[in-house]
Amino acid sequence: IKPYHWTTDTCRWWIYAFRQSTFIDILFWIPKFLRMNFKKIVFVGCLVTLQLTVVVRAQDWLIDASPYKATITQKGTAIELNNGLVRRKFTIGANFACTDYTNLTNQQQLLRAIKPEARVVLDGVLYNVGGLVGQKENGYILPGLADTLKAGANDFKYVTHKIGSLQPFLKWKNKSWAHHTAAPTGQELIVTYAHPSQKLNGITVEVHYELYDHLPLIVKWVSILNSSNTPHALDRVVNEVLGLVEEESAVVGSPEEMKKQHGIYVETNYAFNNAMRYDISDQTTHWKTDSVYTSQVNYNYQTPCLLEIYPEKAPGIDLQPNELFKSVRTHELLMDSYDRQRRGLMIRKMYTAVAPWTAQNPIFMHLVSKNDEEVKTAIDQCVATGYEAVILSFGSHLNMEDTTQKNIARWKGLTDYAHTRGILLGGYSLFSSRRISDEDDVVDIKTGKPGGAFFGNAPCFGSKWGLAYREKIKNFFTKTGFDIWENDGPYPGDVCASTTHPGHKGYNDSQWRQMEIQKELYHWLNERGVYINAPDWYFLDGTHKIAIGYREVNFSLPREQQRILNRQNIHDGTIEKTASMSWGFVPLTNYQGTDPRAVLEPLSEHLTDYEQLMIQYYGAGVQACYRGPRLYDTETTRQMVARTINWYKKYRSILNADMIQLRRADGRDWDGLIHVDPSSKQKALGMLYNPTKEKITRTIPVPLYYTGLTTTATLALKDDKSTAKKYTLNRNHELLLTVTIEPESYTWFTVE
Repeated sequence: IKPYHWTTDTCRWWIYAFRQSTFIDILFWIPKFLRMNFKKIVFVGCLVTLQLTVVVRAQDWLIDASPYKATITQKGTAIELNNGLVRRKFTIGANFACTDYTNLTNQQQLLRAIKPEARVVLDGVLYNVGGLVGQKENGYILPGLADTLKAGANDFKYVTHKIGSLQPFLKWKNKSWAHHTAAPTGQELIVTYAHPSQKLNGITVEVHYELYDHLPLIVKWVSILNSSNTPHALDRVVNEVLGLVEEESAVVGSPEEMKKQHGIYVETNYAFNNAMRYDISDQTTHWKTDSVYTSQVNYNYQTPCLLEIYPEKAPGIDLQPNELFKSVRTHELLMDSYDRQRRGLMIRKMYTAVAPWTAQNPIFMHLVSKNDEEVKTAIDQCVATGYEAVILSFGSHLNMEDTTQKNIARWKGLTDYAHTRGILLGGYSLFSSRRISDEDDVVDIKTGKPGGAFFGNAPCFGSKWGLAYREKIKNFFTKTGFDIWENDGPYPGDVCASTTHPGHKGYNDSQWRQMEIQKELYHWLNERGVYINAPDWYFLDGTHKIAIGYREVNFSLPREQQRILNRQNIHDGTIEKTASMSWGFVPLTNYQGTDPRAVLEPLSEHLTDYEQLMIQYYGAGVQACYRGPRLYDTETTRQMVARTINWYKKYRSILNADMIQLRRADGRDWDGLIHVDPSSKQKALGMLYNPTKEKITRTIPVPLYYTGLTTTATLALKDDKSTAKKYTLNRNHELLLTVTIEPESYTWFTVE
């Protein structure tokens, strides 16, 4: 019986039973001993022989990943990365090459051909790094194939390698509540290459493979050190090249029409587009055709089965003497399912592991202020209701770019006041979507004039103004002790044709150098405990939260429409990202319109809407920007807000656990979601909503597979022990809950 995949073995069990035991007695003990994994069961008495077919399923790492630990071993010329979920094998021969890439959960072999471990373009010449050449059949790899191949004449050659413990990418400092705080663990393999030619003497390429505990994940990246006395033009770095098995068999069809390999999910820390989704923001994933794969089914060799990872418009830099270049970090997560819900769970587990700071989830309000007294009032209201932070919103009287002593002293005093009250303080700062000057703005390569940026006109991060902006932000946080930075309009990947900006040389290196400037700032803030909201996909470089995904003008619609639309946003925006990575919006006061039906002020007159909007977000584990001058206006309002926050804090752990979407809001019938945590006594908490104007009674299947429960579960409505009922789960690990929900209202339940 193999431990890491489905298998069927015929097992002969010899059972010595007591003479007086009945056949029923024997059948009762068999499953117990099978679970104990005994090879034989010994009693005293007569001999009974049974022929059994035993099916053993691998332990699902999404339920319990504790057994899966990373190991990197070497036997002779073979090196193997293995954590029980993913296996990647290399051979050291004529060069260093990958020969095996297997998902151990479903035994899927991803590799069909040996390719280089990386590619670099130096001084206009393309070089392969590692790999072997001469493979004739590129549809599969036979055992021993690597021994028959040779190294490319102009390739970077293997020099040495080393194995060590995984080191954290960022030295994250946490200053607020987080669902998960553990740093990732695992092993790292670093392979060093050099080139035999004299002109590249002093250029060292290292390829890094990080194998993580508890995840089918390998992170790969490349570093290049120029230890020569000569600059070298580094135009492109391809840090991953994989000849992957094709996803489908299509005789005709273009690469755009054909499916890509779903067995591997790839994400890098080079993504931007303000899309609030990674796949649209991605700048590095390239699915290509492979002309040497001549046995593929597609008649014109158009199967997209060659995966290369590199930023299209970067780096384009001059690698100076003693400069160390680090490529994008490619996260390769092996998938065992086409199911979107399961795939989303896997991706969210990856974020929690590699970017644990995204599990921080402080409770904050978005303050619109005109003076310091309003800030103090908001801080006091946070204390009175259980909120944990104040973020000065756009339109407030905060200016982080003001470096005067008076401005710094003002905000240092307010920060000190907040900290004495146990409240975090933060604020809003806009970078990109504004015009600075002809000298400092992004220059369009087509016109040679300012313009052509993502937002039309925008500053270049490599300009004098851009570099000064970074230093002003650092100065503000250092001197005031602010805790949160809401960075709106962050650098969106603009390329700049200026040749006078000090932060980059020209058009070719402008994107990479600007990205380096921004990343350095995010890293600096993250490692000092500053929480970062940024509306772009910079999670893997230290940011904590992004918009859940919404249309801003919808917050000027009537409140009853906002309730349903918000639940749709929650459903759609938390499948591929965690709830703690997302923020929503609640307009306490006027936002972008004048319709009084859209806002909650006066708060005391709209308590039902106020409470339900809070419950919807907190019940999903999502923080919203409650934007306005105050959290409450009367004692009754304060009690409602405090009661809701107390409820959230009581169930905070489970409400920030993995989420399973049950039914998307459509206004026609019930909708809801459920949080699951197999490691907790409280295995699940579900939220159910009735958007209709009639009381409804429904029988709802509640999926409990990811709770780890297999036979029975006890469910209580609103955690009321008097309503607790024990259910037997069906073969789909579901219980059938019959529940009544009041009109335009909600209910919730817990599962143990």
